[in-house]
Parts: sequence; structure tokens; C-alpha cells
Amino acid sequence: MKKHVVFFEAFGGSDKGRDGHRKDTVPMMDYLKFLGWTAEVVMLSDDILRDFEKTKAIHEYVKNNADAYVSRVNPGNLKEEKLYFSLLRTLCSDGVIGMPHPDAMIGYGAKDALTKLRNTELVPTDTLAYYDPAEAQRIGVNWTAGGEHDFKKNFPKTLAKGERVLKQNRGSTGEGIWRVQIKDPDKYRGVSELPLDAEIRCTEAVDNHVEVRKLGEFMDFCEKYLKGDNGMLVDMTFLPRIKEGEIRILMLYKDPIYVVHKKPAEGADAFSATLFSGAKYRYDKPEQWSELVGYFLNNLPEIKTKLGNYDLPLIWTADFILDTDANGKDKYVLGEINCSCVGFTSPAEFLDKTARRVANTIINIVEDAKS
Repeated sequence: MKKHVVFFEAFGGSDKGRDGHRKDTVPMMDYLKFLGWTAEVVMLSDDILRDFEKTKAIHEYVKNNADAYVSRVNPGNLKEEKLYFSLLRTLCSDGVIGMPHPDAMIGYGAKDALTKLRNTELVPTDTLAYYDPAEAQRIGVNWTAGGEHDFKKNFPKTLAKGERVLKQNRGSTGEGIWRVQIKDPDKYRGVSELPLDAEIRCTEAVDNHVEVRKLGEFMDFCEKYLKGDNGMLVDMTFLPRIKEGEIRILMLYKDPIYVVHKKPAEGADAFSATLFSGAKYRYDKPEQWSELVGYFLNNLPEIKTKLGNYDLPLIWTADFILDTDANGKDKYVLGEINCSCVGFTSPAEFLDKTARRVANTIINIVEDAKS
């Protein structure tokens, strides 16, 4: 065992401090060193990943010197994500422990993870994922005209049943996440499919701004989210109890660290739980949400199986929204999983404690794998 860990970061991006690194990377490295290990950051860029010789040199260096890598690259900071994942995949094949494995990042982090879980109690059964036909073919999804992955065919039907949320696969801080309502629901009461000229109210989570559009025009606009690698839209039932707050469980491997209660800003249309949109955050201990945390941990084995059976990510989150079941009782609905590069710099007083726990967990994972 080499007792050495490499942290991958990308040059640039809004997630860096004055030293050019993410604010939560150095504390993790410091605690690894305190525990007798060594750690370093390997910086990546699109130009480096496009250069075969440079990428090969990084691969050889990490393979020969590190027990594990920790990915700290925010989605969007590298355009050459496929090349990055290829590097990580090769390292994992050569015995370097991936935290997380790139296929786990895809399996847990992509929005269509929700459709893979829709036959569980966690996700509504009418949750759909839409793809461009070319992208569907690339990733092995069976796309047929008029089938469940056909956006233009299905969305007029799902919206006819009630308010929906459309989520693009890319982006952050609520960009490309739309709450969609029929402007005059009485006019279309009882129809199974809305006409393309139906007027709809569209609220984007990034800032809760509202646009009134025709359904057909809005769907044409949303086609941009389907284009390119990882293009996708997820179509879910809108849960009005989001106004009571979204509940995020921050996980360190198998253990909950803390729970964030994210209450959207006041306003009839506001539903975004991002800080940028004015949502208020409260940080609680897992024990304060024992029912939800226990429910999630009980479902963790099934989640892991349905999302590819990869090892759990190192640092990840699960977001829940309150709903009401048929008996009028509270139930929690899974709205999203994030695992590509979850930060833990807020609240500031949790940073060192969490970094210490991460360092210990990294060592435990490596030692268990090597034993």
C-alpha cells in the first residue's frame, strides 16, 4: 500500500479559492497527512485531456504512486468530460480505487437515475426521461417514435394530468429546471393531451422568473436540453409541498453527515431551493430527521442495485420533497441525487469536522479494499 491519494481538480471555475483549489480539497489533504498519509492535487484542463501524451503521463503517474483518487471536478468545468471519465475508468481498471468510479458518477448523478428508481417507493411511477434519438442510441436507450422517451409525444399528455417539472441533465443552481403549469386549467379539464397552442406558465428554478408561452413553442425551446452528449430531460410530477422546503441529506459514503432544510423564497410561483434564488438554508443533525434518514438508509441497498451496483460515492447528496400519501400521511419523494463534486464548505463550522471524517473514510475504504 502506497498510502497516497490524488485529488483531481480542474483549472478555473467559480468553485475555487485564491489558491486555485476548491475550499474543501486542502482540508481533506491536510487531515490525510495528519494521519500519516500523503496527498496531492493533479490539475486538469480540456487541453491536457486532449493531449494523448500528457494524459498517458498522468495515468502512469497516478497508477504507480496512488492507492486512490478523489474526483473534485465540478460538472461543466471540463468540456471534455468523456476524456476525463475515460482516464478515471482506466485508472480503476488498473487497480486505483475510484472515489467515485466514473460509472457511479453517471449512474447516481444523471437525472435519469430517477426513472431507474420509479418502481420503488422513492419516486413517482409517472417519472419519464426524454432523449434525442442519437443520444439514446449512443447510451443504449431504446428510443422509438411515440415511445416513453419521445419528448414531443409524451409531454402534452403528462402536462394534461397536472403540473410538471422538467429537469435538464446539465447545469446547476436551477438552470434548465422548469415548473410548468397550464395557464387556464379549466379550459382543458378532462383532456388526455394538450394542444400545442395551449398557453402555459413556465417558472425557471434559477431565479423563479415566470414566462407565459405556447406549449409547442416551449417544447421547441427545450429541445436544446436534449442535444449533445448527456442530453436529457426528466419529466416529473410537481409536488406543491416543495414550498415547505427541500430536504437534502449529505452523505459520506454510507453515513449521513448532516441534513440541509432548504426553504424556497416567498411568492406564489417560487419553488427553487437554491441559495441563488433566495431560498433559506438550515443545517440540522441527522438525528433531527431520524424518520427520513432511516427511510433513506433502509432503501440504500435497493438504490445501489438499481443504479448499477457500483460502490457508493465518497461524498454525495439525496434531495427529498414532502408529499401526502393516499391516507393523508406525510411521505418523502426523492427528487435528485448529486455525486459528481458535492461541496461541504457551508456551514463554515462544519468544514474541518467533515474534512476529518472524509480523510478517515478514505483511509478505511483503501485499507478494506487492500486487505
